[in-house]
Amino acid sequence: MLHVLALMAATSVEPIVSTEWLQLHLNDPQVRVIFIGDRDEYDRAHIPGARLIDHMDTVGSEHRPLPADALARALTKAGAEDGARIVLYGDSPMATGWVYMTLALIGHGPDTSLLDGGIRLWQAEKRPTSTTVPPAGSGRLTSRPAPDVMVDAAWVKSRLESPAVRLLDVRTDDEWKRGHLPGATLVLWQDLFADQRTLKFKSLDDIRALLTRAGVTANQEVITYCAVGMRASLMYFAANAAGVPARVYVGSFEDWRRNSSNPIVR
Repeated sequence: MLHVLALMAATSVEPIVSTEWLQLHLNDPQVRVIFIGDRDEYDRAHIPGARLIDHMDTVGSEHRPLPADALARALTKAGAEDGARIVLYGDSPMATGWVYMTLALIGHGPDTSLLDGGIRLWQAEKRPTSTTVPPAGSGRLTSRPAPDVMVDAAWVKSRLESPAVRLLDVRTDDEWKRGHLPGATLVLWQDLFADQRTLKFKSLDDIRALLTRAGVTANQEVITYCAVGMRASLMYFAANAAGVPARVYVGSFEDWRRNSSNPIVR
């Protein structure tokens, strides 16, 4: 009975978890911590028990995610496992959002959380760090491909006039001015954070309000895009965390502009 209660406590958590929650669960066998970033930063100091993955380990040709089975292998090596609560953090919120999206693509989005504030807040609060590298993960991560995570150019083009879809452009103002998809609204990924220094997220209520100001209405599905899908993946995570249905246009503007028949607003 105690084991069941411990498992429920570890897995029935929010998509954004606090540093306090994670420190309490560092020794929980049902929690897996994954750092997304480069080896040098990981080696300097990481959260105890965290394993490393470079987001490029999940990227295939034309900056598309690897096929489902290859994703499962890469993420298993990083410690992801069936039945575990996976907690992601990294040195880039965009890369962390991307890895979240890859887990969602193989059906593990509901099992995955992002650490609020990441390593910056963790260290600012003087929480424990380590230089010990745990062995590669060897559990089982079942791939259950989810068709409602990613869309392509044809899907977007067929719905440019649809009132059920809201396109969010997650690039910079300069990129937006040089050209964007028809009907899209510009939303800066930085506006997801209450603290730009530690990258601590705004409340989910505030994120919902941000999306509402961007024109998202009830019963609309959000489609996020950026240059190649990195920033869009972070906004996809945030929208879903706030209870707003979303998908990612992976390939994003760089993919869209390859086809001269695709309309661009300047």
